[in-house]
Amino acid sequence: MIALGVVADTHIPERMKALPPEVHDVFRGVTAILHAGDVSTQPVLDELETIAPVYAVAGNRDFLLGLPSDLVLEFGGVRIGMTHGHGGWRTYLVEKVVYHAAGYHLGRYTRLARARFSDVQAIVFGHIHRPVNQLEDGVLMFNPGSLGPDYFPPHGPAVGLLTIEA
Repeated sequence: MIALGVVADTHIPERMKALPPEVHDVFRGVTAILHAGDVSTQPVLDELETIAPVYAVAGNRDFLLGLPSDLVLEFGGVRIGMTHGHGGWRTYLVEKVVYHAAGYHLGRYTRLARARFSDVQAIVFGHIHRPVNQLEDGVLMFNPGSLGPDYFPPHGPAVGLLTIEA
C-alpha cells in the first residue's frame, strides 16, 4: 500500500503562523506529500520535506516560489494530476466575479481542474478551501480542504490521505 499526504491552502504566514504540529503525526510514514498550492512561503515546503518528499504546484499566492502550475505524478501505476484549481490569473479574476455574482458551485472548479489533465485516475486540487472526495466519470477529484483557518464552517482545518493499493 502507498500512502500519500495531501495538503492545500496553508497560507503561511498571512493566515496562520506555522504548520500545526499534528501535521507531522498525520503524515508520519507517508510515501510523499502533495501540496496543492497556496503554500505562500518556502519554509512550509522545507518543513514538510522533513516528513517525506514533497511535490507542490503553484497557487494564486505562490508567485515567487517558482512552482509549476500543474504536475502529473505516478505512484503504484496510478497517474495523479495536481493543480491548485484557480486556472491562471485571467480565469481566477473571472471566477471571482462569477463567485460574487452567482455564489459557490463545486462543478465550476472541478471542470477547471479536469480540463487541465487527460489520462489520469485522480486529480488533486486546492483553492476552494472545502474538502472534496468524489468520482467524476471514473476520475477521483480530491481536495483536502484548507489547512488554514476555517473559512467555510463546518469545514475546519484539514489535510488528506490518499492510499493506493495493488
